[in-house]
Amino acid sequence: MKDRWSGWFKQRRWKPFPFQEETWAAYRAGKSGLVHAPTGLGKTYAVWAGPVMEWLNENPDEDQWPKRSEPIRVLWLTPLRALANDTGESLRAPVSDLKIPWTVELRTGDTSSSVRQRQRDRFPTTLITTPESLSLLFTHADTREKFATLRCVIVDEWHELLGSKRGVQTELCLARLRHWLPGLRVWGLSATLGNLDQAMRVLMGARNGDGNSRLISSGIKRKFALKTMLPSSMDRFPWSGHIGLGLLSAVIRQIDRKKTTLLFTNTRSQTEIWYQALLSAKPEWADQVALHHGSVDREAREEVEARLRVGTIKCVVCTASLDLGVDFSPVEQVIQVGGPKGIARMLQRAGRSGHQPGGVSRIFCVPAHALEMVEFAAVRDAIELGELEAREPLNAPLDVLVQHVVTLALGGDSGRTTRGPRSAAVTRIKISPTMTGGGFWIS
Repeated sequence: MKDRWSGWFKQRRWKPFPFQEETWAAYRAGKSGLVHAPTGLGKTYAVWAGPVMEWLNENPDEDQWPKRSEPIRVLWLTPLRALANDTGESLRAPVSDLKIPWTVELRTGDTSSSVRQRQRDRFPTTLITTPESLSLLFTHADTREKFATLRCVIVDEWHELLGSKRGVQTELCLARLRHWLPGLRVWGLSATLGNLDQAMRVLMGARNGDGNSRLISSGIKRKFALKTMLPSSMDRFPWSGHIGLGLLSAVIRQIDRKKTTLLFTNTRSQTEIWYQALLSAKPEWADQVALHHGSVDREAREEVEARLRVGTIKCVVCTASLDLGVDFSPVEQVIQVGGPKGIARMLQRAGRSGHQPGGVSRIFCVPAHALEMVEFAAVRDAIELGELEAREPLNAPLDVLVQHVVTLALGGDSGRTTRGPRSAAVTRIKISPTMTGGGFWIS
């Protein structure tokens, strides 16, 4: 029911963007598609409102709402664990405020064994998971039955998955779900991508030509402020290397000017080095500087993320673990140490600051050697021209296919109405000629 959802938006003093309303209408019409908009403009609620409004329309009488939570209706795929936590909070907000009997739960490498066991018995209404965890679910013999009520799959940060083997794994999982549920709707979200038409074709798979998919773009340009830190003298500035500690003093001064900063590096070792360097230079920052990457303990990562959300930490030194979609509105600036090796990645990281409509994303670039000054200048020119690199889909990586076929075989589900022996797990394998990326359609 659109009135309830619109009322919730008004309570938050939000006004829907046209691309959000267009997405809501497309979902109600039974469409699938890809939503493209800059970071911080509300892509999450653009696709989340469709399933919520659909359920409200099917259940107009609140007095008749079920007391027990609804079975699974939405599957949300995300490439990062940190992004999963943040997404869960965003999805729960309207469900809780509107008192809808839905549950929103995560299933990632951080999920406890007790929660996993509970989910084995019954999925939540919305399951947020990664491509790897979804693939593992296909090894369970009852997965098809448990997904019987699934209405929609949402693939977050599709630009990050596209062009990787994880993206192919996602395509394969979607193909299996579509085979089980012919009416399934699939929506992708993307922020920084140059080849949008191709990205949507790959996401839609073998159904791409049925005319039932939409590419929805916000048409809104994000404001960026990109500056490069320069050494006081070029005489001793290195021509090679990747650490960048030669500009440590300048970085400390810049961090001190703002309340909250994300300092990105390109490797975990570089992250550790910069973290220790900051503490050595500013020991009084011991409780104000933190570390975040995939090898850090889960509880420590979650504590850092919580402090970022409320703005009680001065600087977090991180890798790509905080690259995507995480809504830390208090972050005032981003510092990138070393060349980002891509225009889209620079935009993605810059978007962690000013993460709200109308906000300005501020990023300071720290060259590790002289040639990276040229790289930063090239990236700045490309951003001003609106040029983004394309992410080409992989062309039929057979190792991923073999792994997926074995996964389906372990699940023991042949795709028929009645389950046969485990040896009949896969009856046919077809390579879809309709997918530009050379992806797979398995049945």
